[in-house]
Parts: sequence; structure tokens; C-alpha cells
Amino acid sequence: MASVPGRLIALEGIDGCGKSTQARLLADRLGALLTFEPGDTALGVSLRPLVLDPDQATVAPLAEALLMAADRAQHVVDVVRPALDRGTWVVTDRYSASTLAYQGYGRGLDLGELGRLMEWATAGLAPDLYVLVEVDLAVGRARRSGSSNDRIERQDDGFRQRVADGYRRLADRQATPWLVVDGTGPVEEVAAAVWTGVRQRLGEGP
Repeated sequence: MASVPGRLIALEGIDGCGKSTQARLLADRLGALLTFEPGDTALGVSLRPLVLDPDQATVAPLAEALLMAADRAQHVVDVVRPALDRGTWVVTDRYSASTLAYQGYGRGLDLGELGRLMEWATAGLAPDLYVLVEVDLAVGRARRSGSSNDRIERQDDGFRQRVADGYRRLADRQATPWLVVDGTGPVEEVAAAVWTGVRQRLGEGP
């Protein structure tokens, strides 16, 4: 194991907020490993369509949460933990907060049970920092316009609002450090805000 373990930063937000772009830009600036959920493992490639493909059979909320937990458990074992142990910084596009926001606040599953499930799936590995890229529902919807939406992206505005409100509640709880960034501006402006906040909290990388 490295004498100085790496740091884990998770980018979160509603669909269309721009978090994937910001995760890539942040990873490039830090020289970090960029990864994502669900699907960045061999098992995850098989699980992702079960969760997101709109042509698949209907998935019950609890089954959806368990599939996401399985993806995350494999992601930690195969990708995240080995990189951190080598001293590599990791930027992940989604992590445990996504399950709390989408399956908890969005689907209405018990947050306490989901929290225990995420703790188990990750073997207790929490991010050093969550970055929430916040946008209004209308902005996220406009950015998704013209693209092929997956099963979760096709949910109605009531669901999207519950998810957005859930993210804000998670950030306000401060159980894990959060950085909240307004994602409505130009990409470069948002990236500068993300970088400033990450640097203030964690430094400039390895």
C-alpha cells in the first residue's frame, strides 16, 4: 500500500447537470483516475442495461437499489480501492449519494436501510469530497433534449424534483464533506468553481 493513500472525489447531480463533463475536466486537472457508475467494471457492463435500458423488464425500486449496490461493490473492489491504495486520486461520476438521492428520495425507499446497504457495498469507503453540480430542472431537461434518454432519465418532473431536493438535503447534512457548485454557467466557469472548491478542501492533487 502507498504511504500516502489517494483521495476519492465523487461528482453528483440530476441528469443533465453537467457532472460528467466536470468530472472529466477535474480528473484531467488533478491527474486523477476518472471512473463512473454504473458500468465501469466487467460486471457493471452486464448490470447497467438491467437498470437503465428502457426496453428491459420493469425493475422494482428495491431491485433497482440492489443492482446499483452490486455495481458499486464491484466498482470499489476492481477500480476504486486499488487506485486509492496505490496513492492515485480518483474522480468518480456518481457514487453512494446517487442511490440515496434516486432510490431514496426519488423512489421513496427507506434512507436508513439504503445507507446501511451503501456502507456494506463500499466496505465503508466514503468519498473525501462530494461535489454537487446543481441546476434547475428546466436546465437539465434542456440539456437532455434530443438525446436518447435511459429509463431513469425518462421519469417525470415530480421524480426529478424529489431527487434534486434530496441532493440538497444530503449536502446540508454534512455527514460527508460536500461542495455545492452552480452548474448553470459556461463549462469553463463551472470548472473553475469546482477546481477552486476542491483545491481549498483537498489541495492540488498528488
